[in-house]
Amino acid sequence: MGTLILAVTSLLLYSIGTALQALHFRGRVQSSLVMTTLVGMLALVGHALLITQIVHHDGGFDFSIVRSSLIISWLITFLLLGLNLTKPLQNLLLGVYPLAGLTIIVALAAPTPARLVPDHSYGMLTHIALSVTAYSLFSLAAIQAVLLSVQNRQLKSNYNSRLLRNLPPLQTMESVLFELVWAGVVLLILAIVTGALFVEDLFAQDIAHKTLFSVLSLLVFVALLIGRHTKGWRGVTASRWTLAGCALLMVAFYGSKLVLELIFHRGL
Repeated sequence: MGTLILAVTSLLLYSIGTALQALHFRGRVQSSLVMTTLVGMLALVGHALLITQIVHHDGGFDFSIVRSSLIISWLITFLLLGLNLTKPLQNLLLGVYPLAGLTIIVALAAPTPARLVPDHSYGMLTHIALSVTAYSLFSLAAIQAVLLSVQNRQLKSNYNSRLLRNLPPLQTMESVLFELVWAGVVLLILAIVTGALFVEDLFAQDIAHKTLFSVLSLLVFVALLIGRHTKGWRGVTASRWTLAGCALLMVAFYGSKLVLELIFHRGL
C-alpha cells in the first residue's frame, strides 16, 4: 500500500477518533470503550504500516528527529489505548489523536537527514526502543500532570467546568500519574544502562548533554517518588515535579537532535 494512502487513511481515522472524543466530551454521545478502542486500533495499524515504509530502509532504521517523533506518537497512542482498558484515560485521546496526526503530516512534509542504525545492532536498537518507550510514558505523564494541576485548581475555586465534570476523581488522577512515572523511571533506568553498555562513548561531545539531561531528569523523577513516599507529595507539587522532569527529558531527547540534524545537518 502506498505511503500517501496509508498516511491519509491514518489521518482520517485519527480525525474520526478525535471527533468522537470531542462529542463525548461535550456530552453529545455516550462513551463506548469498544468503539474508542476499535477506531484507535485501526488508526494504529495504518500508522504502524506507515512507519515500516518510511523508517525502515535497506540495512537499517532511520531514527532522525522526524521519524523518531512518528514512532513516539504511535507508542503514546498505543500505550494510552491499552491503559484506557483499565484506567479512566479516555479524555487524553482528545489531545493525543491530533498529535499523532500532526507527526504523520510532518514526517511526509519535512524530511531530515537520515540517522541509520543497522539491522544487526541489537544492543543499540534495544537502547533506542527503551528510550522512546520511556519518553512516551513520560509524555503521557506530562499530559496527566497538566490535567491534574488544572483539576486541583478548579476544585479549590469551586469552578464546575466541563473539563472538571469529565475528569475522574482527583485521587484516581494522582494514582494514574504516579503509575506512569513509576513505569517511566524503570524504563529510563534500563535505557541509560543499555546506553552505557551499547553506545560506544556515552559521554562523547556529541551526546554528552543528552546523557546529562537524561540523568538529571531521572533524578527529578526519583526525587518525586521519594517525596511522594516520605512527604506525601500530591496535587500541584506532584504536577510541577513531573513537568520539570519531562522538560529535562525533552531537552535530552529533542535538544540534541534539533541542534545536530537541523543546524549541523548531521545524524545523532
